[in-house]
Amino acid sequence: MRGTVAEFWGKVDDSGNCWEWLGTKNVRGYGVHQSGPTMRPAHRIAYEIRKGPIPDGMLIDHMCHNTSCVNPDHLVVASQKQNAENRAGAQINNTGSGVRGVYRTREGRFQARAQHNGVIHLAGVHSTIAEAEAAVIELRLSLYTHNVRDRATRFTTA
Repeated sequence: MRGTVAEFWGKVDDSGNCWEWLGTKNVRGYGVHQSGPTMRPAHRIAYEIRKGPIPDGMLIDHMCHNTSCVNPDHLVVASQKQNAENRAGAQINNTGSGVRGVYRTREGRFQARAQHNGVIHLAGVHSTIAEAEAAVIELRLSLYTHNVRDRATRFTTA
């Protein structure tokens, strides 16, 4: 890594729960840091400094869903599948609900669905967004192993 570990951490505001990267960020909000001849994701460097090497082919998942966070306690090694399961928020193609996995039908109702291993699973059509959201959370809990936000929601609202 170009520079020192102290220089790297000097670009971090660690005064909050998430440690915000103050250096350069890419268009998606991820911190980037000059490491040798290339720019590398700051969260991956933070993970390596504090926790060690990242296995080949693995990603670093922000459990806090804050792309500029470099707090090693918020970062875990994950496969592409696990990382996708732990997404936050609705997809860009969401049709009118603004809730992950809930899509407005032509009739003005709300369909709950989740994709797992390339297959779309349905959790019914509901009268309200709240009903559809509860159904899709239960569906994801039955399908996914790495959906921290859904699991936290389940225990804080029950």
